[in-house]
Amino acid sequence: MKSILNIIKGITFSVTVLAAVSSCMIRKEYQRPEQVVDEKLYRTDMLPSDSTNIANVSWKQIFTDPILQGHISKALDNNLDIRIALQNIASAEAYLKQSKAAYQPTLSVGPNYTFQTQSINTQFGQIIGARRYVNQYDITANIAWEADIWGRLKSQERAQLAAYLSTVAAHKAVKSDLVADIASSYYQLLTYDAQKRIITETIALRERNLETTKALKIAGTLTEVAVQQSEALVFNAKSMLIDIDTQINLLENSMSLLMGEPSRSIERSTLESQQLPIDVKLGYPAQLLANRPDVMRAEYNLINTFELTNAAKAQFYPTLRLTGSGGVQSVDIDHLFSVNSLFANVVGGLAQPILNRRAIRTNYDVSLANQETAYLNFRKAVLNAGKEVSDAIRVFSVQDSFIELKQKELNAYKNSVEYSQELVNYGMANYLEVLNASVNSLNAELNIANAQYNKMSAGVELYQALGGGWK
Repeated sequence: MKSILNIIKGITFSVTVLAAVSSCMIRKEYQRPEQVVDEKLYRTDMLPSDSTNIANVSWKQIFTDPILQGHISKALDNNLDIRIALQNIASAEAYLKQSKAAYQPTLSVGPNYTFQTQSINTQFGQIIGARRYVNQYDITANIAWEADIWGRLKSQERAQLAAYLSTVAAHKAVKSDLVADIASSYYQLLTYDAQKRIITETIALRERNLETTKALKIAGTLTEVAVQQSEALVFNAKSMLIDIDTQINLLENSMSLLMGEPSRSIERSTLESQQLPIDVKLGYPAQLLANRPDVMRAEYNLINTFELTNAAKAQFYPTLRLTGSGGVQSVDIDHLFSVNSLFANVVGGLAQPILNRRAIRTNYDVSLANQETAYLNFRKAVLNAGKEVSDAIRVFSVQDSFIELKQKELNAYKNSVEYSQELVNYGMANYLEVLNASVNSLNAELNIANAQYNKMSAGVELYQALGGGWK
């Protein structure tokens, strides 16, 4: 008995050493491609770089409006895409647990009953000479175990771990997108409110101008043409008011959907009360890999395909499997649990694939192609991240200058309206000049509201582009 135990220990030790050495020879360790990350990944021509990054700041410190914070919190709790992403994580976690259990032997136990009778017309039946009936009862346990000599199971486990982490990154990406969408939509609503107020004030002003025009016509200073043109401006402004109300309603419906609620009116503050504390400190391009969920997900997908390639390569080598079964077996149920009913067998086999209809080679070739595709997608994700950062930096950095110029333009148009109206009153100018100045003044005022929104929207995009929003 002692010699048998020594033999088993020797075999186990040899298999363990062989597996460790062989798996190191076959398996390759993943290393991040160095050429993916470039120190000049995004354009920082006009901005200083810093080791910090606004993406590391919680969204609550970026979006300080308490009403907006409430909307974001509700969306993170109720959004259906968030809940779907959580279910994907749960599914991937289950597969990861399964891959970890692959190292353990499989064990099954169960009772069986067999009824058997031989044909009399066979050679064995002719010898017996009569039909016989056999009842057999058994309780059998089966066990099987595969030695991970070439690291195939280890590669599959790491592939599942990467797949799990990819779903976690996907969840972070959904959160980041959701926070940015809610904030951007909220600021757009505030912009619509500001533009609605401007249009409402313009309608009142144009109606007063219409009355003035009618009085000047009666006095003989202006003609009916000027009256009709003034009335057309009133109708134009009223149609713009209908359009802005429609845009507000549609955007409220979209925000309600993001928050997982039926369409309703959205509570909000004012555009003038908003402050977006964005201090542009970019950090180094490598931080994009640590902060942007889409980049993280792309790299985890690359790791997954890399490890699956290792697993596919290991299939070219022999597989060592140990199987065994044992239990009790008897043709008489009364003696089933007798010592004489015990049986057992153990089988160890080393199988080397030779002809397998090219299935192993095909699997390996496909895994290599998938790995290259994942690498290209990873590089594409990094380049796209750099582009989005560059775009957001440009838009965000020029908005203050743009708004200042638009404000000067508005002031000039307002003065033009006043001067031209005064000249018309004295019969020294054409009323068409008043109309043009009025239209230009309204457009300039609406453009200022849009420019203020563009600045906040660019701040949101920069925060998201650097990987913020999910923390």
